[in-house]
Amino acid sequence: LPVTCVDASEQFLSKLKGVTEPEKKRKIIGEEFINIFDSFAQELKQKLGKEPVYLVQGTLYPDVIESCPPPGSGRNHSHTIKSHHNVGGLPKNMKLKLIEPLKLLFKDEVRELGKIMGVPQGFLKRHPFPGPGLAVHVPGDVTLGDHLDTLRKADEIFIQSIKDAGIYDNIWQAFAAFLPVLTVGVQGDQRTYSHAIALRAVTSHDGMTADWYDYDHKFLAYLSTKICNEVTGVNRVLMDITSKPPSTIEWE
Repeated sequence: LPVTCVDASEQFLSKLKGVTEPEKKRKIIGEEFINIFDSFAQELKQKLGKEPVYLVQGTLYPDVIESCPPPGSGRNHSHTIKSHHNVGGLPKNMKLKLIEPLKLLFKDEVRELGKIMGVPQGFLKRHPFPGPGLAVHVPGDVTLGDHLDTLRKADEIFIQSIKDAGIYDNIWQAFAAFLPVLTVGVQGDQRTYSHAIALRAVTSHDGMTADWYDYDHKFLAYLSTKICNEVTGVNRVLMDITSKPPSTIEWE
């Protein structure tokens, strides 16, 4: 099937400028997500003379549970943990009608369904990527300086390294997070005052609970050295060893 890619990065970032509160960030991204689809639908209407009616999403049950109390749970039994852009972040006045065939399934159930349907293993075992993108891997204002570029470089090194080490499929999800704090370091006999990167990797069955992945210490030393040597503006690498609960898998 032909795929049309829409680069709406500037549109998202302009709306996120100066926003630091996680829930507000997620709501902005969810609303802008739909606005972009609505705008593209109008373009298609002009080209084809027919307006698209449906928006098909891969919403999973954990998205629903974390975004709002599940049906029949009652407000006293469940709290909104975080609004997923495809659930709690959607505007109420959206024009497109939602189709969410996987809405009541957990990730492991979706993967089993994919196996039955003959979906390639490489696709099935791909780590989850947050709908709000890197905005939830940068606490605070994501539009400051080169935060996103720095994070992309560190994240690419991290993910490629676990693939090269043959442990990618042993991990439920792995990513780097950019810490908006400056720390003193020494690189090349020079004093630096640069940012820190946190590495997060977890194992899980359905995403509702998770344990941190226990790396070999030599591999962690390799990652730290490689990221600090190759990513400008980073002089410290940390490892997030917190399970879910008390933490969520994502940082925001």
